[in-house]
Amino acid sequence: MKRISLEELLAAHSNDSYQQQYARIMNLLEQGRIKPVKKAGTNGKRPALSLAYWLREEQEISGQELEEELKYGLEPLISIEYYLSHLQAYQADRPWVLMLNRYLKENRLLLNQPVSCNERSFEIWSREKFLTREQGMKILKRCKIEPDTLNLYETAEPFAYYSHTREVPQNLLILENKDTFFSMRKFMLEGHDGVLGRKFGTLIYGGGKRIVKSFRDFDLSAEPYMKEEGNKIYYFGDLDYEGIGIYESLARQCKAGRMPVPFPAAYEKMLEKAERSDSLPDARECQNQNLKGDFFTYFPEYTTARMKKILELGKYIPQEILNIRDFKDISPVRDPGFE
Repeated sequence: MKRISLEELLAAHSNDSYQQQYARIMNLLEQGRIKPVKKAGTNGKRPALSLAYWLREEQEISGQELEEELKYGLEPLISIEYYLSHLQAYQADRPWVLMLNRYLKENRLLLNQPVSCNERSFEIWSREKFLTREQGMKILKRCKIEPDTLNLYETAEPFAYYSHTREVPQNLLILENKDTFFSMRKFMLEGHDGVLGRKFGTLIYGGGKRIVKSFRDFDLSAEPYMKEEGNKIYYFGDLDYEGIGIYESLARQCKAGRMPVPFPAAYEKMLEKAERSDSLPDARECQNQNLKGDFFTYFPEYTTARMKKILELGKYIPQEILNIRDFKDISPVRDPGFE
């Protein structure tokens, strides 16, 4: 054994929180890889750690010892099939497999309570990103343990929103881009509750494609009033393949009664301004043009034809073509009975 300071042990993890550093040292102690130097003193923090340790130098374990450990030392839930035929891989993965093994032996009841992926990762390996950014999923695959077995859930980015009123039922509007969200929020803060002829109680910032993932956890992220029956959700984004694709992806995954619909007046106002413009920007290359077509069903044929013509020309209309001066206007007259 050789002597090593606490600072040296944590040199590669200096950016971790003290809680994480403490858990790392405790894990090394449990594995028997270090022992505190009794006369070294402590770091004065709570909980305290010794300022120096005896480090057990790694000794080569024979193939026979590894086989015996696999056959007789691991929980039945951990498959040993892969590692028995890849002992060198087991030698490399062994510290992580043993941590998983100890967790299953001593703390399996904790799996009855679902926790987030990062929380479970830290609980088992004392590394919160071990499952998402390190070799955690590879270890589980080799052990033939499905992630669902660990009773964890993914966490989406919570969506940002502005609540003008919590009255229900109400209309909610998802906005793809930040500028439009802020401008429309400013417009409503100035005393307007109607935008292009429609009253909205809540604006939600979509952040491009992020809204698709965020809405998977709508029941967890949204406030109770947003989930009330009778509410209607609208969507407004860029008029290009990507913006329409975001809407269609969002609509496909939403539950019945919560499926958003395009905000027709906003898109028609975009078209009206675009047709007065000298030129439109070129659409970004490599956009997925495989649309289902659901988006266009909310518009009359004349409007749909104008939209498709812009797409076919390789152009697009950014949401930012509209600004705060446009929100008060009523959209052009549409086909009788439409919407």
